Amino acid sequence: MDWGTELWDQFDVIERHTQWGLDLLDRYVKFVKERTDVEQAYAKQLRSLVKKYLPKRPAKDDPESKFSQQQSFLQILQEVNDFAGQRELVAENLSVRVCLELAKYSQEMKQERKMHFQEGRRAQQQLESGFKQLENSKRKFERDCREAEKAAQTAERLDQDINATKADVEKAKQQAHLRSHMAEESKNEYAAQLQRFNRDQAHFYFSQMPQIFDKLQNMDERRATHLGAGYGLLSEAELQVVPIIAKCLEGMKVAAAAVDAKNDSQVLIELHKSGFARPGDVEFEDFSQPMNRAPSDSSLGTPSDGRPELRGPTRSRAKRWPFGKKNKTVVTEDFSHLPPEQQRKRLQQQLEDRNRELQKEVDQREALKKMKDVYEKTPQMGDPASLEPRITETLNNIERLKLEVQKYEAWLAEAESRVLSNRGDSLSRHTRPPDPPASAPPDSSSSNSGSQNNKESSEETPLEEGQDTPIYTEFDEDFEEEPASPIGHCVAIYHFEGSSEGTISMAEGEDLSLMEEDKGDGWTRVRRKQGGEGYVPTSYLRVTLN
Repeated sequence: MDWGTELWDQFDVIERHTQWGLDLLDRYVKFVKERTDVEQAYAKQLRSLVKKYLPKRPAKDDPESKFSQQQSFLQILQEVNDFAGQRELVAENLSVRVCLELAKYSQEMKQERKMHFQEGRRAQQQLESGFKQLENSKRKFERDCREAEKAAQTAERLDQDINATKADVEKAKQQAHLRSHMAEESKNEYAAQLQRFNRDQAHFYFSQMPQIFDKLQNMDERRATHLGAGYGLLSEAELQVVPIIAKCLEGMKVAAAAVDAKNDSQVLIELHKSGFARPGDVEFEDFSQPMNRAPSDSSLGTPSDGRPELRGPTRSRAKRWPFGKKNKTVVTEDFSHLPPEQQRKRLQQQLEDRNRELQKEVDQREALKKMKDVYEKTPQMGDPASLEPRITETLNNIERLKLEVQKYEAWLAEAESRVLSNRGDSLSRHTRPPDPPASAPPDSSSSNSGSQNNKESSEETPLEEGQDTPIYTEFDEDFEEEPASPIGHCVAIYHFEGSSEGTISMAEGEDLSLMEEDKGDGWTRVRRKQGGEGYVPTSYLRVTLN
């Protein structure tokens, strides 16, 4: 069944239906465009949210990055950022494959529809013009027939009239004959015009318009098929990112499972344990002896200068209770203002930093010497004397760093001896349980039970002042080693063809060195084993930091 056969007389219906189909296509394009805007806004808000909650300080300067809770939270932020990248990819695919292509196709369909209807209207106008000519020839034939009949009646009346002259009768007969001849010609013209119109009308209804309607039907079916394919692209764009989104969600689950409360407690101990020995027992002070003095000495118990005598170790109380507010300390180069354990860790960190700098300067000196030898053997490559200032500067740096290394080694040895000494004192002091106190310590009525519970259940001791400064951001010695060049490694989850400037190609399953983390733009800098360095999409990688 086709439109040309079944809808031969429904020109207006076909015109409205095809226009409705094109309007539906345009509405769908508009819907996808607004959907694209929603996806882009969603991705932008997600990236802004991730950026808002990312730590402001680098990981090496942030002590909180040592805790598994913080690491898991950062991993979740990274996965959300990757998820935002996939929403941007969905928006891009919808914009290119649906909005642009369907909009272009809609314009082509509109032009084709316009052409077909113009052809149909021309055919209809030609048929109407033929019908008008048929009507004109019909009216002319009718008029000529009436005039011929009237002329014949006039000639017959004059022929029977005895008073009419022969000339009048002949004239009337000639006029009747002329009118009869004109009516015959009009009849022949009308018959020919009728035959021609019937032929044109048959061609119009049985050939010309059915062909136009069939073309419009074919056009409308192609538009509907293309629109259905556009509907499918909406879900296809989502299905393309489902595997990566699933990996993002799986990464969030892995990050949630990676929270280790026991390990975080140990990290806190390693970060902040002071190494001080716990305070010893308070000695008993006998205040009953002044009560046995004679009344003549002093009835008020005042010294000779007349001022009341202050009793008790009031100044040592603050030292025995380190949980209160502390005075500000002066930061020293050897970190002696820190507790022994923290001083040892900080000195170890500084010593490792100096050793790395020293090794870097030594390597640079060797490279400059080799370059100087090359210049001496091949003068056209460069002037050997131009390298002397840099060599001298490198040697000075090496000497300075060696002195600093010796200085920090001496301080570190002294700090380690302090830590060992404090540990020995603490062990010897607590070989027996302390005697129960006779009464509660002063100024402890509001925090007595809390303070004692803390002292009994934890090996931690409070830190000195300076906790708000970066001196507590160091890690344990097992975690202080920083990679020389790569900061981790990663595996390509998908194949990527690096065709843009600054990108690099990678194969699925390829091992890569991680050179720079994602800065929030969805790209990560990597290095291939066979050489070559560039950026690849972060969502295409499974990253493991050192």
